[in-house]
Amino acid sequence: MPTVVLMDVSLSMTRPVSVDGSEEFQRKNLAVHGLNMLFEHMASNYRLEFTSLMAFSSLWDLLVPFTRDYNTLQEALSNLEDYDKTCVESALQGVSNVVQQEWGSACPCQVVLVTDGSLGIGKGSLRHSLQTLKHRGDDKKFPLPFPFPTKMYIMCVANAEELQMTDAMDNLEELLRLSGGDGQIFSMEGPLCMKSVQAMFGRLIDYAYSPFHAVLHCGNLSSDVQVFPRPEPVVLDEEVEPMPRSVSTDLEIIGFIEIGDISSPPVISRHLVLPIAVNKEVDEVGTGATDELEEEPSASQMAGKSPNFCVLLHGSLKVEGMVALVQLGPEWYGMLYSQADSKKKSNLMLSVFDPGAEPLPWLGKISHLGPVSEAAENPYGEDDNKSPFPVQPQVKRSYAQNVTVWIKASGLQTDVQKILRNARKLPDKTQTFYKELNRLRKAALAFGFWELLKGVADLLERECTLLPDSAHPDAAFQLSHAAQQLKLASTGDSQYAAFDHNIAPMHTDFSS
Repeated sequence: MPTVVLMDVSLSMTRPVSVDGSEEFQRKNLAVHGLNMLFEHMASNYRLEFTSLMAFSSLWDLLVPFTRDYNTLQEALSNLEDYDKTCVESALQGVSNVVQQEWGSACPCQVVLVTDGSLGIGKGSLRHSLQTLKHRGDDKKFPLPFPFPTKMYIMCVANAEELQMTDAMDNLEELLRLSGGDGQIFSMEGPLCMKSVQAMFGRLIDYAYSPFHAVLHCGNLSSDVQVFPRPEPVVLDEEVEPMPRSVSTDLEIIGFIEIGDISSPPVISRHLVLPIAVNKEVDEVGTGATDELEEEPSASQMAGKSPNFCVLLHGSLKVEGMVALVQLGPEWYGMLYSQADSKKKSNLMLSVFDPGAEPLPWLGKISHLGPVSEAAENPYGEDDNKSPFPVQPQVKRSYAQNVTVWIKASGLQTDVQKILRNARKLPDKTQTFYKELNRLRKAALAFGFWELLKGVADLLERECTLLPDSAHPDAAFQLSHAAQQLKLASTGDSQYAAFDHNIAPMHTDFSS
């Protein structure tokens, strides 16, 4: 998940802060110190994270495009210049342009906004932008919410008391709400000093940039791994009291399956699995981590130095063309597989399925899968000429059954006209007439379309009065009978409006 760091370089950030009662620093210096701390943490724990640095005042400037080189980012921080007033809106528009140009609108992104809480003055200030939200045309829309999924973290180089003296905190909270609400506002606790800014950025690191370490198990083998990016908790909408479910730190491989059987399953997220080695210089071997890491040893070299089950698993899945099914929690599964970045590099990837016992319908319940050796006969055949998948459901699906659906008025009109055509050919078309009549009746009852039943009953009564003298006597009896039954059903009385009930032809002396 790429990160955009948006640094406020307006004049208010140059306000002096007394540190330890001796040397004076600017708020900008505190912000730079905190960002250097963040970049050093990401260089050690989030080496695969793409990060960009932007500066803004009344205009915005892209200082460092998306990169994994944190030395370049820190060097740009040391060369920041001071500009004029704060204009958050133009900066957010710049973030939107930069992210969409690089990643499109589907890739989620994290935005770290570093400011002192000053909203700006007059037109262009955050206060003015929020007050005019409802009075804008389509060509001047506020940039939030972004067209891509976003988590926004606002880092205020000011303490809570200072922010609450004005409406700054209220406006920043509204800004966070407009972004989607998925983020947090951080402010400094206590006096403005290096220690306080370190604590504030430490809280950000713990909240958003803490690495996800887990243990990958397979029988008696295990390996310490880092899953990147950190898997997000999942909330199930269908639960009565939705509770976030998190991926367990114990990942248990429960079996292996051919790639052809699992195909391209729907997943909620994809992650890189990195083996954690004793030697930090080779902690990403066998993963094809980055283009910048040119001096990495190969997987075989690492295996020779420090045997690692994760490297063995990656190589095996790649050679055999299989995936490993892994349990992430109670009734929650995913799969591990090898994905090639290029001809020379490949990654061990983890795809997370939707929580549930049957995330992939064609495999059936995951807990019902078992070793091929325990089957009475080989489910793949002696010559691998068949497959046990997809698993056939015990109950026949209703997709192929004839269900009446009226999407347009023309469809309903056609069904009514079909009934009237058969009505004019009674008694020869008695069976067809009642078949179409019952089909329409069931659909109307299912939709609660009582008026339709009464309307068709009126049409049948009208047809009865228009019968010619040469018409068969049975036609009038059948039309009157059908009209009466539809009127009774239109009342909603359970005795006559039962869904499973069918209107039967009226028995008359002419019916035989």
